[in-house]
Amino acid sequence: MSITGALVLFAVLWFIVFLIALQIRPHSQDDAGEVEPGTPPGAPADAQILRKVKITTLITLVLWGIIAAIILSGVVSIYDLDWFGRLGPAPAGT
Repeated sequence: MSITGALVLFAVLWFIVFLIALQIRPHSQDDAGEVEPGTPPGAPADAQILRKVKITTLITLVLWGIIAAIILSGVVSIYDLDWFGRLGPAPAGT
């Protein structure tokens, strides 16, 4: 795996985990009882974005380490994911 591939893998994982983390325990302004004028009652009251960014980064580091180790160990290759045979036969040793 190249450096670019590792960075892309990290970025994709980070955004997936972040979008999941945003959905955990959301508190709306209506729940808090303080609706700001001009905003819908369902708008977040206290999203705690910085806390979710830190948690997302820690979870992503663990997931990235596991997935990168699997890719670099050679347990799974691109030929294992070629279900339609478009890459041709796998080279010897894979």
